[in-house]
Amino acid sequence: MRAVRIDEFGGPEVLVPVEVPDPVAGPGEVLVRIAAAGVNRADALIRSGRYHRAGRPPLIPGAEAAGVVAAVGEGVSGLAVGQRVMALDGIDAPGFYAELAAVPAERVTALPDGLGLTEAATLPVAWLSAWYCLRSLARVTKEDTVVVKAAASGVGTAAVQIAAEAGARVIALAGSAERAAWAGGFGAQDVLDTSAFPGDAEVDEILRLTDGRGADVVLDTVGGRAFGRSLREVGHGGRVVALANVALEPSTVDTRDFYPKNAAILGFQLTNLQIHGYDPRPDLRELADRVAAGAYRVPVETVLPLEEARAAHERLANRDHRGKIVLAVADL
Repeated sequence: MRAVRIDEFGGPEVLVPVEVPDPVAGPGEVLVRIAAAGVNRADALIRSGRYHRAGRPPLIPGAEAAGVVAAVGEGVSGLAVGQRVMALDGIDAPGFYAELAAVPAERVTALPDGLGLTEAATLPVAWLSAWYCLRSLARVTKEDTVVVKAAASGVGTAAVQIAAEAGARVIALAGSAERAAWAGGFGAQDVLDTSAFPGDAEVDEILRLTDGRGADVVLDTVGGRAFGRSLREVGHGGRVVALANVALEPSTVDTRDFYPKNAAILGFQLTNLQIHGYDPRPDLRELADRVAAGAYRVPVETVLPLEEARAAHERLANRDHRGKIVLAVADL
């Protein structure tokens, strides 16, 4: 089968198209013929050797995909050959930059009618992360004001919509006026171009927009120095949810920025959550049903052939894309 493999850690140039043997579905596994694979920042961290759970090359990256069941292994029930599915991969297994993947059945979710495979390929990582962080961790309600950082990203555009559907007031932050306005179009009441409010000015503007109270929830998808600002932007009894450090830099925390406010810091990491018993299928089913019903829009900015995975990672590194980047593997 065709695949894209990493034979050594490095930049996008190490993503090499190769031919590899077809996998087979072992006991408890589902063989998925992949139509589309989502591209995520975790893929880039794996490629560069900076992901904490990545193994050693050779590696096939890709943590999320959608396609059709090609075979089921012994002991698998509820899934059948020909069924349309989406799949979430673990870091300890070959990924989805390939035509076929053998996936544990508990990471495979059937798709409802009305949900396309390209859109479905973007749900298991970015959308599920936003969904879990806002609904299960922060427990966002219509009484809340929610700050979403990097709101033009895949997680960000999902989070804006999920929080808005809950009735919350959403403040969307992005790195340019154009990206902030675009992200705001998914349901945010306020937008903030962080390039116009660098550093402490961002904190001051969030406080101004909330009449000095601070936000009830801050979804921090950036990390590094931005995390310190998130602690200052949250209000009394608020929640800061940290789910990334794309800045790849240390976060300096002053405990005085959160403990006097009785604020909570909540961490999220999808792979470790699964290792400790989280079954993503119920949340993914509900999320897929909401997308299929038209409650949410899944913005896919760029679709590239599998062999152009390098270009996809270069696009990701530029950080000027809006929404998701997807690799088209097969027309199913």
